[in-house]
Amino acid sequence: MSWSPETVARAERIMQRYPERRSAVMPLLYLSMLEDGYLTDDGMREVAEWTGLTPVQVKSVASFYGMFKLRYTGKYLVSVCTSISCMLRGADDVMAAVEDEAGVPHGETDDDGVIAVEHVECIGACGGAPAVQVNYELIEGITPEQARDLVRWLREEQPDKIVADDLQERFGGTRSFDWAIRETEGAVGPFPAFGPYGTVAEEDRS
Repeated sequence: MSWSPETVARAERIMQRYPERRSAVMPLLYLSMLEDGYLTDDGMREVAEWTGLTPVQVKSVASFYGMFKLRYTGKYLVSVCTSISCMLRGADDVMAAVEDEAGVPHGETDDDGVIAVEHVECIGACGGAPAVQVNYELIEGITPEQARDLVRWLREEQPDKIVADDLQERFGGTRSFDWAIRETEGAVGPFPAFGPYGTVAEEDRS
């Protein structure tokens, strides 16, 4: 397997940022996820070649961090925070609503490959609990019914990009603080939106 020319060009630019090749392993894992949708064995071998690590060393990194996915997770990854602040504000009910509406439990993807569901530890939005992310884009103050609406919207509309401000306006409630400056960029897949990785797109406001 070899990466596409576009991914190779991104990898070359990323490698220039790191005096030690092995230090680029995590950014290159995100590139591999963008290329294949998740971390395949071939993709991790490619990362190993770029970084000078062994495939086993690369997989040890990939399997340690929850944001690296070793199997297909669907077009939209819905992550429900179930840590203490969110739990006290009803996160268990939000999680149950997401699982029920999606038709799959934590750690699974629906049969159509559209929605994956997971519960996660603290995502840093305790003041706006309960909090949910879609492809790592945040929603604060969500209720169980809004969570159901979110899942239905994702399945029916299947937007090309996920933008936090748009999610908050559609499905959110009380925020931890005023976000002030509107965010117009969002995620194009179930990985964090970050320009150098090619995982970010501009919101369409037309």
